[in-house]
Amino acid sequence: MTEATDILVVTERWAAEGRKLALATVIETWGSAPRPVGSHLVIDEAGAFEGSVSGGCVEGAVIAEAHDVIEHGAPKILEFGVADETAWRVGLSCGGRIRVYLERVA
Repeated sequence: MTEATDILVVTERWAAEGRKLALATVIETWGSAPRPVGSHLVIDEAGAFEGSVSGGCVEGAVIAEAHDVIEHGAPKILEFGVADETAWRVGLSCGGRIRVYLERVA
């Protein structure tokens, strides 16, 4: 089973348990990015999460935005990018940019 499939299995199980969820998916990358397109992060209403879309501050920001998506239901596209000199601090190891689609799971 691939990493993406594993996270989707976790998402399905958590949804069956009645948890309110958001699913983040890397939809586009430019330059160097820690996770490829198709990588997933699932977040529940209590802040528990599985998977990865980047690392560092990027994942923290995605998790924070997930609470709004879970509460209001409107999906979001989030974009993160940094210059090479600050890349390590925010979790984009060699600069680059990523776009993440964040949606509520019914």
